[in-house]
Amino acid sequence: MYQAPGRLSARGFTLLETMIALLVLGVGILGLAAMLGDALAYMRGSQDDFIAQQKAEEAAEAIFTAKYTNGITWAQVANNNLANPQGLFLNGPQPILQPGATDGLVGTVADGGSPEEFIVTPGPDNKLGTADDVNLPLTEFTRTITINNVASDPNLRQIEIQVFYNTGRFQRTYTMYSYISAFN
Repeated sequence: MYQAPGRLSARGFTLLETMIALLVLGVGILGLAAMLGDALAYMRGSQDDFIAQQKAEEAAEAIFTAKYTNGITWAQVANNNLANPQGLFLNGPQPILQPGATDGLVGTVADGGSPEEFIVTPGPDNKLGTADDVNLPLTEFTRTITINNVASDPNLRQIEIQVFYNTGRFQRTYTMYSYISAFN
């Protein structure tokens, strides 16, 4: 067949080209849907993020309050181990329990046997403080309190509080650092 110079053939797409284009488009749409699902799951965790932040701050405030109101000694503001058996704070990740009855502090040796901490949410009537309120236990949360001496100053310690929790398929950690002094 004769073709004029400078003119291109005007053939259409083949069935194979169309199928490949649809496959590429389908993979792209599935990728977007998966990304949207992950984003929604991540955003659903904002309440858990807030709870983790509050539980870390609660632990730090309890340590400061006990230390600066002469509730505990400087030797007790430490992790409990063989090197310091006077230390009050447990090592490693611990379930978030209600404060121990004897010291009122969270994450200490006195917490053994304490009930699990929970968050109160409104029940079916959507009113907080009524008989149908729901207690949500914090079973997905653990907290680690690590207290280390600052090498350059024996009267200063660093407090690291980590709260570990799961939100959907995401494992998250909230970490808070603070310092405490031996002086009042």
